[in-house]
Amino acid sequence: MTKKMKKRMHRIIIGGIVFFASIILTKILPTLNQNIELMLFLAAYFIVGGDVVKKAVQNIGHGQIFDENFLMMIATVGAFLVGEYPEGVAVMLFYQVGELFQSYAVNRSRKSIADLMDIRPDYANVYRNNEVIEVDPGEVQIAETILVKPGERVPLDGIVTKGNTSLDTMALTGESVPREVGLNDEVISGCVNITGVIEIKVTKEFKESTVSKILDLVENAASKKSESENFISKFAKYYTPIVVICAVLLAIIPPVIIGGGFESWIYRALTFLVISCPCALVISIPLSFFGGIGGAGKVGVLIKGSNYLEAMAETQIVVMDKTGTLTKGNFKVNEVYAVNGDTKELLELTAYAEYYSNHPISISLKEAYGKEIDDSKLREVEELAGHGVHAVIGEREIYVGNTRLMEQQGVVYKEVESFGTVIHVSELNKYLGYITIADEIKDDAKVAIQGLKAAGIQKIVMLTGDRQITADYVARELGITDVYAELLPGDKVDRMEELLQEKSGNGKLVFVGDGMNDAPVLARADIGIAMGGLGSDAAIEAADIVIMTDEPSKIAKAMKISKKTLRIVKQNIVFAIGIKVLVLVLAAFGLTNMWAAVFADVGVAVIAILNAMRAMKTSEL
Repeated sequence: MTKKMKKRMHRIIIGGIVFFASIILTKILPTLNQNIELMLFLAAYFIVGGDVVKKAVQNIGHGQIFDENFLMMIATVGAFLVGEYPEGVAVMLFYQVGELFQSYAVNRSRKSIADLMDIRPDYANVYRNNEVIEVDPGEVQIAETILVKPGERVPLDGIVTKGNTSLDTMALTGESVPREVGLNDEVISGCVNITGVIEIKVTKEFKESTVSKILDLVENAASKKSESENFISKFAKYYTPIVVICAVLLAIIPPVIIGGGFESWIYRALTFLVISCPCALVISIPLSFFGGIGGAGKVGVLIKGSNYLEAMAETQIVVMDKTGTLTKGNFKVNEVYAVNGDTKELLELTAYAEYYSNHPISISLKEAYGKEIDDSKLREVEELAGHGVHAVIGEREIYVGNTRLMEQQGVVYKEVESFGTVIHVSELNKYLGYITIADEIKDDAKVAIQGLKAAGIQKIVMLTGDRQITADYVARELGITDVYAELLPGDKVDRMEELLQEKSGNGKLVFVGDGMNDAPVLARADIGIAMGGLGSDAAIEAADIVIMTDEPSKIAKAMKISKKTLRIVKQNIVFAIGIKVLVLVLAAFGLTNMWAAVFADVGVAVIAILNAMRAMKTSEL
């Protein structure tokens, strides 16, 4: 419980005691002086609601008149003016009880997201002048070496240069199984070191690190409001002044037209104001989305704003990249064919050409070569987007890439009909041979496609730059019927434009990629989802939603969370507005009093908030 909540609770308890003591005293002493009675109830009123009156006056001074503090002040002060002292205090007391409960609910909902904020490292142990000193993570430079002991949080992204250990990644991924790391393995900031002492060579400054980008994402999530939240904000903006005007008219017009005293109608108008307080809507709707975002964060799905969470419920088309999304991206060389029969030389030339690339295919080629590469032999390396690599190795000019590259260079290449990615190699226009590399389908991929179909997705499409034969194989295994292969990055965007035209109504198109080379497509989709956000800057920056693990099945889970959250939001809107309208009508006709009104208002708020808190529970999805 926060300090502010404790202060409010103490105020409620003390004010409540004074209030009930005043009621008992007036019952025991019916001849009690009216001024003393007024002073007793005023004391209880200001103990309980002094802060509300203060806020209302301050807001009026700032030009913000029509808010819930103003409504409470007018209604309760009015009750005192017509002689209903106990009711005036009771309205304020139960309003504060409702606010306390609301604060507790919001605080609990925020904790689910605030848990992510615990990934922020407090310090880094860095080697300087042959000793280890403790510094702020922001002061550590690239290429410096840091020491991380068991129980400490990894402060910066880097590569393990000494030791091995287990890392707890739950705060980032939602996964309880530790990740084993050793020499030359990449580690990311935000994880907790569990067992061994490790040394890490820093590869990114703190402001560019994974933890920094995730913290920025979480901190800004609340600023991107959903259509429902924007509707409620606009609704409250016009609703509150309208009910105040209606209350004034209710207090003045009937007694003027019908005749009789003003006191009864003023009482009805004050009751009308108490009921009209829109806090049930204004709080429960954002709370529902906040809970949904927090619940998703617990299972390793980071959603950048409630607008994206809401949009997920309207998904009609899901477009998925293949490599790194549906397949593991762990490529292995399974065939080397050299025209001259020297497979070792072919593998060596290919590994040298791919030396500077960190693409999974390049890594697999270097691993297959298995020897140290003398980069002094590399005179020139040029990446040819969507085609391959051009490199000058010693005196030899080598081209390594796909069939498009061979055709572009006028090379007559060998057609290869086998599952996997084929890398062709040529020296200028002389064909040297090919290397085939196979990629495994993720264990989770089939479950993911089944989950999307069960969620009612109308169309699932796979886009890939890989060969048609490989794409068709993966699609058949997973049950995907719409496949587009051999696409350049620009082709993917063009295909995306065509698919966007197929949507109907408010339907949304979701693109799922590995976040490494899909930034243009992620940005063009209605909702971009990046897979495997761990260590992927492009994933965190370009996508609207980041799956922090390599499990595509979490996409369907995110959609379920979205639909559940939206269902709760609609329930709260219908319930709150329905009850408000009903009791407002009863109040206008004098069929309810202020006691019933305050219970109806606080009751509606409590029920709506309890319902909103259900959005945090994702274990049953």
